[in-house]
Order: sequence, then C-alpha cells, then structure tokens
Amino acid sequence: MRKNLRLTKKVNEATQHDIKLELDVRCQKAIERRLRKDFPGIAILGEEGITGDPEAEYRWVVDPIDGTVNFTYGIPHACVSIALQRRAQTKEHYESLVGAVYDPFCDELWTATKGSAAKLNNRPIKPSSRRNLDEAIVAVGFAKHTQTLDRMIPTLTELLHKVRKVRIMGSAALATVYVATGRMDAYIEYGLRLWDIAAGGLILECAGGDFCHEAVPGDYTYRILLNNGHLRRKLEPFAR
Repeated sequence: MRKNLRLTKKVNEATQHDIKLELDVRCQKAIERRLRKDFPGIAILGEEGITGDPEAEYRWVVDPIDGTVNFTYGIPHACVSIALQRRAQTKEHYESLVGAVYDPFCDELWTATKGSAAKLNNRPIKPSSRRNLDEAIVAVGFAKHTQTLDRMIPTLTELLHKVRKVRIMGSAALATVYVATGRMDAYIEYGLRLWDIAAGGLILECAGGDFCHEAVPGDYTYRILLNNGHLRRKLEPFAR
C-alpha cells in the first residue's frame, strides 16, 4: 500500500460511492497465501472473496484495504484489517479471538487477543473518559448504498449541534481503533460489513470500550454505535 499510494491504480469497478481496485484483490490474495500456508484448515471470509466454508467453526475475516476510496485518491488514511473468529456456543454467532489493524502510512499496528489488553505498537491503550457530548469527537460513516446514506444524513445533521466535532474519515477499521485509543470518543454508522469491524471491534472491547453492534438486513451487515464506554445512552437517539 505504501509503495502504491502515489501511483495510478487500476479500477476494477466504480460506482457513485465506492471503488474496487485490482490492488484490493491482489492484497487479499497475498494475505490468503500467507494464512493458508500457516493455517491451511481455516476458512477465509474476505471483502474480495471467500476461501473455504465461511460458516465453519473457525474463520479469518479479512479486509485487505479498508478505506479504498481514500487510497485511490492518494489520501494516506487506509489500513489492513484481519480477525480470527470462532463460532459461539449458540452456533448462530461468531466471536473474534484475535484482531489486528495496521495503518502502513503511520506505521501503527493495533492488536488484541480475547481476554488480554489491546495494544498499539505493543503498548497498552484505552479509550477516553469523556462523558459529555459537547466535549466528544464522534466519527460517522456513510456506506455505499442509498438506504444507508438516507439513514445517516439525519444522524450527521443532529450530531453537529450536540458534539464538539464530527469526523468523516473514510476508514471504518481506523475509526474503530481510534475510539479504542482515545483519539475519538464514538463512532456511528449503519450498513457496515463484518470485515470492517471484526478486528477493530475486538480491539475496542479489549481496550475497555463499548463495541455496540447489531445485525441488520444484508449479508454480514451491521449497525454500530461504538464508544468509549460512557456515551452509549447519550448517543442512542442518534444511532438509528
């Protein structure tokens, strides 16, 4: 990603609000080769395709480039997100056991293992302690479909008058780990996919934050209200 940031990218598919790059596919294939070499029996569920049975007991969840539009335009705010998940005892849900989010442009690596402290470049992290909305920085995101845009526009409009600042930065995984690190206080979005939040959500939980997410219609699709552990009730009216 660092090597290709300033280069012209080959676009495989482009819509009004999304871009798919040839490099997305190439990065996922490189990740798959490494994971399959070391863990040949574990399925891979990725934004750019599936290898093996995604409903198996264990699966990797991979987003090879989260923040593709940023990356395409030469904006150095994108990352790689990888999580290892296990089917929960209910057999209806999965839980993340290991998560890693890497920002190659800032050389920042967030990691977490379920039951242990979350870390940034091997140093423990924790969310902010802010409890008041008028002091909070809240990230919001807009997924690529019209119905998700329509849900989030009122949220943005209402939040602007209630919080210190709203940020729209274009990478769900980075927004999540920024909340885990205390750089932001919350993150709200409707229509995110599993690979956007599987690793970052575990990192946020292990850091002591609140990984509030709910499945919504669509394959591996969620509504999120991620926060520092103090702001959920105050932000719930905005998270439709």
